Amino acid sequence: MRLIRILGRSFVDSFKSIFRNFSLSIASVSCTIITLVLVAFGILVSYNITTITEHIEKELTMVVFIDSSTSEERINTIRNEINSIDNINSIEYRSKDEIKSSLVAEDEVMASIIDTLGEEENPLQSTFIIKVKDIKKIKETAATLNNIENVTSVRYGESMIDNVISSFDMIKHICLVFVIALVIVTIFLITNTIKITIFSRRNEINIMRLVGTSNTVIKLPFIFEGFLLGAIGSIIPIIATIIGYTYLYEANGGILFSNLFVLVKPSSIVYYTALILFALGAIVGMIGSSEAVRKYLKI
Repeated sequence: MRLIRILGRSFVDSFKSIFRNFSLSIASVSCTIITLVLVAFGILVSYNITTITEHIEKELTMVVFIDSSTSEERINTIRNEINSIDNINSIEYRSKDEIKSSLVAEDEVMASIIDTLGEEENPLQSTFIIKVKDIKKIKETAATLNNIENVTSVRYGESMIDNVISSFDMIKHICLVFVIALVIVTIFLITNTIKITIFSRRNEINIMRLVGTSNTVIKLPFIFEGFLLGAIGSIIPIIATIIGYTYLYEANGGILFSNLFVLVKPSSIVYYTALILFALGAIVGMIGSSEAVRKYLKI
């Protein structure tokens, strides 16, 4: 019962302190709102980039061209050699006759060009369409495929893929550093706000210590205050995240710039992000308050 009374009184005192130091509380909440909005932006960008990268990895195909004079028996052997490579996820064979029929059906210009060659002539090459497990090992895989006998070339859009993957990796690292920096800034802002609050109540705290009040009882109201300031500061970022991201998704039909960049559905990310923001605001507020009490008052 005594513990419950202490916790209850500490929680009430923290409420009173927020309103008693209203201007400082507003400043702390405002700073928390700004930083958490930026944190939400960083999380959403980072998560979408990760998802887009995974989507590209799943959809990326390598085309292995086979010499047109290669026999069917040798083609089966090549298939087995390709399957034996560790980084191969799936493989599909398309004969040059299948490719010819497909081109004729899909493109009238190509159909007219092929018709001029006659029924017996087919200048196309049979191919293997390959998907890899790890896109970062695609260069090594391509080199291995090129070394297989009767393979004339391997194509997968080398320069574009390399640029896209390196750019996405860089953006993910920037977002991670950005989020960590904002968390540190939030801790700093709340800590300093609590320090000012503590300084304004130093006489009250000294009296409490003189009459034998324990350090825990003195610290608890400040820790609760930090929790409340952080929690209140997370409300607007949470609302902005849910409404803003949902609007962006619906306005663009779930696609950003092109079909290659598919956004994550709001239901899969906004509530998860909202939970992170609330936990981050509340926990950072508590940490900031605890550090302010411990370091500033030397309790």
